[in-house]
Amino acid sequence: MNKPASIDFATATAIQIPTATARTQALHDLVPGEARDSLLAVHDVLRRELPQGQLATYEAGGGSCSVLPPELLNRSKVTVVDIDEDQVRYNTYADEAILGDVQTYSFGRETFDLVICYNVIEHLPHVDAALLNFRDALKPGGMILIGAPNPRSLSGVVTKYSPHWFHVWFYRNIRGIKDAGLPGEPPFPTFFHPLVTLPRLETFAAANGLEMIYRREVESPRYPEMRRRKPLFAALVDAGAAVMNAVLPGRIDVRRGDYHVILRKR
Repeated sequence: MNKPASIDFATATAIQIPTATARTQALHDLVPGEARDSLLAVHDVLRRELPQGQLATYEAGGGSCSVLPPELLNRSKVTVVDIDEDQVRYNTYADEAILGDVQTYSFGRETFDLVICYNVIEHLPHVDAALLNFRDALKPGGMILIGAPNPRSLSGVVTKYSPHWFHVWFYRNIRGIKDAGLPGEPPFPTFFHPLVTLPRLETFAAANGLEMIYRREVESPRYPEMRRRKPLFAALVDAGAAVMNAVLPGRIDVRRGDYHVILRKR
């Protein structure tokens, strides 16, 4: 995951990853639910809209696995840029991993067919700079896949206004991720730049030569995870969300804590 830091990465370091390295777990290990269904729908759009042959793919912030389906990943030359040295070192699927900041690191114009920015923009203080870098690096007709939390959801509000130690506690005790908060491991500090809000993101994209061809808000995968792991805790959260949905104006579902977006360069 790409995380802001005080380290000066003006001169980025490129690390070559052997192409024979196993590229496993091309689909995130999402529990059944809306988020997984939407990601599978995203795969269908990418299969239909991306060109045939080898793809040049840029992952802005590279975790331990890619969200691409295996058939697209296998014909992609993947370049990862991440500001976290541990994430770069342990990435297993990139052809090239670069230690750098996606907000400032730039490639040649019209270099990539696809940019993936998945669970990253919420951690960036300068989302506008990152998005413009992505756009410039895309070939005409190229696409940006963004997956992000919804700041206006229940989970988004809790994440934005709660201290980081609470996020670590939640990951360790509710999600069961015992390494949470250790170096190179989520959760990472969250900024929630205004452009992370979906309507503002869409407006910014349209003003900067990017057409939104896929948009879907989904229930956060944390909910089905909680229902499976901590059913009593999940029941309390679901009850609270139901009350909020009943009193808030409009057809708002505060459980829709994530979204997937595909932007296409005009």
